[in-house]
Amino acid sequence: MKICLAQIASFKGDIQKNIVKHIVYVKEAIEIRADLICFPELSITGYEPELAESLATTISDNRFDIFQELADSGAITICIGFPLIVENGINISMLIFQPNSSRQTYSKQYLHSDEKPYFVEGTEPIIIDINGVRIAPAICYESLLSEHFEKANVMGFDVYMASVAKPKNNIERANEYFAELSKSKSIPILMVNAIGYSDNFLAVGGSAAWDSKGELVEKLDDKSEALLIFEF
Repeated sequence: MKICLAQIASFKGDIQKNIVKHIVYVKEAIEIRADLICFPELSITGYEPELAESLATTISDNRFDIFQELADSGAITICIGFPLIVENGINISMLIFQPNSSRQTYSKQYLHSDEKPYFVEGTEPIIIDINGVRIAPAICYESLLSEHFEKANVMGFDVYMASVAKPKNNIERANEYFAELSKSKSIPILMVNAIGYSDNFLAVGGSAAWDSKGELVEKLDDKSEALLIFEF
């Protein structure tokens, strides 16, 4: 299995321009026959909590139809970040397109305190199954909480995949945490971070992959838009 992590800088609040950028990286992943591509947290709008109410949309938004078409034609699973309208508010969500399948969403179950004025927590874990390889997604803050990992672990998975938007100090903490977690749990861990200014901080990339022994397989720099490719 080949997984791509797309480290990108999103255009603040501009869904259409971000869709165009996402398509470029999805097509690149298809060219190298990747099985999955994952983008950073809220990648389709940028991480902008104060704009979430005006940018939030639904799972059936037809602006995203192109991703289903690419998933079908390219035999690839595509995970993009977006704010999802739900009955009691807005979720920080991952919209998942799989070949010839209905769209799914995974919503962040544990919010940081400064997100709670803008978002509500998701309630359901999910496992992304690709040809028998089971991937547990996590979104930023919750990926550093042991209870999120253990909740997903009950369902059984082969790879832990975190989609994040983090500044420098949080990335340094994540690097230490994921290295130790992957080693202690014997599970590969992937982390895709954004780059550029988001909300009131600078996201610093450093997207990375650790193998099941806790060894760093590859890490991107803190400035470049690029794909990290992990073969499992």
